[in-house]
This record gives sequence, structure tokens and C-alpha cells, in this order.
Amino acid sequence: MKPLIQSAIAILIVGFMMLGIVWKLEQGSASGTTDSITVYNWGDYIDPDVLKQFEQETGIKVIYETFDSNEGMMGKIEQGGTNYDITAPSEYMIEMMMEKDLLLPLDHSLLPNLKNIDPYFLDLPFDPANRYSIPYFWGSLGIAFNPTLLEGQTFESWDNLWDPSLKQRVILVDSAREVVGMGLNSLHYSLNSTDPDEIQEAMDKLALLTPNVKAVIGDEVTQLMVNEEAAVALTWSGQAADMMNSNENIDYIVPEEGSNLWFDNFVIPRTAKNIEGAHAFLNFLLRPDIAAQNTDYVGYTTPNEAALELMDPEVVEDERYYPDEEMREHLEVYRNLGLKNLGIYNEYFLEFKMGLQ
Repeated sequence: MKPLIQSAIAILIVGFMMLGIVWKLEQGSASGTTDSITVYNWGDYIDPDVLKQFEQETGIKVIYETFDSNEGMMGKIEQGGTNYDITAPSEYMIEMMMEKDLLLPLDHSLLPNLKNIDPYFLDLPFDPANRYSIPYFWGSLGIAFNPTLLEGQTFESWDNLWDPSLKQRVILVDSAREVVGMGLNSLHYSLNSTDPDEIQEAMDKLALLTPNVKAVIGDEVTQLMVNEEAAVALTWSGQAADMMNSNENIDYIVPEEGSNLWFDNFVIPRTAKNIEGAHAFLNFLLRPDIAAQNTDYVGYTTPNEAALELMDPEVVEDERYYPDEEMREHLEVYRNLGLKNLGIYNEYFLEFKMGLQ
């Protein structure tokens, strides 16, 4: 019986060892390992070749997932189901994530390439001293339009969108801050207003725009404009750049009353597992050659001053993409309005969309 007992004990030991190995593998798979990073970014917002180059140079595998809204991204990170090492919120969302203690402070000693960023885009109010974020892309909100489909309309003012000749011809992005902000800007109010009377006045004016609104949609606006199925769109400068690259008839302008100056920055969520790998990835993206390559692919505006020297001068000198400081003075950065005020914006915007039906 003794050999049988010894064999049974040996089998049990091997069994426990196997269970331990499986548990460790599952833990590594669930939480991330030092030879991989998980990046959570906007859709089509990085050159796939850049990801491959990073993997080849560092040996760190990139697991890449996408989101389509700041709110959706933050909600998923709050839930903690996936341990993202890097994500790319916009400026007001960075403030909200800081308030909720969802971010890790950056180790600037691991980011020597941060020196390549134009100082204009550093130390901004939503993240003083860039303690939690580094600039990725920036741009403006404005109007894309196709003059060949219009009867001489111009869009130096937001009020031009209310022209009766544009009935069922205007497309709006499906976003409360942008649409309500446009209404506020058209009245020369701040797009960060929390004054109930100003917001109500803006919504009353937007209600008068509804006959001109063809649709309130997301990324589909690009193809509609390119295919000349739409003539006018409220959109972001980078999205307008995609349109203009595909259809030379399309132009883009920021109305004189002012608009939004937006920033998307990279951050490291508090649940990150490969913090060193995340810093290596961020520093890689800050390299001038990589930033220039990535900007050429994405089409948005880079804050990487050193990268501009490697890019097409015709693009860099185009003020539709790279407005000078004087033009930027007419632009305003979104601030975190707080959940209560953000809820008010969303509720008004939903009512506005229901009024289109």
C-alpha cells in the first residue's frame, strides 16, 4: 500500500502545482504583464505602423481597444473590468478623472521627449504642470462646407447656419457640449456657461435651427460630406481635414464669435499594470519622427513642435489646421462643469434632438 500512497501523494502535489500555474497564467492574462500594454484610444486615432514599430523596438506587445466617447471611456475605467495602461481623454474629462482619483501621476524622468512639445500646450488649467497628462492632438470646432453645393453662403458667423436657404442641409455632430456650445457662442456667451438664463436662451435659438438640420450623427458625417450628400457640417478640424483630403471642394472655417479649442491627452489610469511600459510608449510617441508619421496618418494637429519640422510645410502653414496664437485667442477650452451641469447640457440636447423628429 505504501507505493500506492506515495503515488497518490505525488499525483496530488503535481495537481496542486498545475492549478497554481493555471492560476498564475489567468492572473497574468487578466491583469496585464510587463511584456504588454493595453491602450484604450479613440477609433482610427493612431497609425497602426507606429504600434508595430513600438513592438519591434521594445519587445512590448500592444493590445489596442477603442472607444467613441469620453463618458463611455471613463465609465469603463471606473468599472475596472479591464486594466488599461493608457487612455486618451479630452481636457474636461481629464479634470473629472483627476477628481475621481482615476489617474496615476506621470514620472517625467521617464519622458525626456516631452521637451519636443510646444510650451503653449503645456501647463494648461485642466492639468497644471502636466502632472497627469501629455498632449497628443489638438484642434478646433467649426464649420465644414462645400461652396459648390451652396448658393454663395459664407460662414464667418455661426448665425449663417440659420439661413433659411439651408433647410435640411446642415449636419451636426452628436455631442451635447459641441451643439449647446455652438448655441452659446452664437450669442457671444462662454461655451462653459452654467448660467440658466444663458443656456435657455441658447436652446431657444437652437430650436429655431431645427428646420435646417438634416441629421445629428457621428463619424458618418465625413463620408456624407465627401460624397456631397451633405453641404454643411458642424465638425472638428481633424474630421474636416479628412473631408478636405478626399474632396477638394470642401473648406473649413471657425466662426468669428469664437469656438472650442480642444485637446486630447494621454494619461495612465490608476488600474494600469505595466506603468513602466506605459511611460515607454508615451515617450516613443513624443519622438519627432514618430509624431510626424502619426500626424500624417491621423490628420489632426500635433502639439509636437519638433515634429513640425519633418512635416509638409503646406500643411503646417495652413491656418485651418494650425491657427496662429492670435486666432487661438478666439477659442475656448472646455472645462469640467460638474456632473449636475453636464446633466443639464445632456438633458437640453436630448430635448433638442427629439424636436427634430
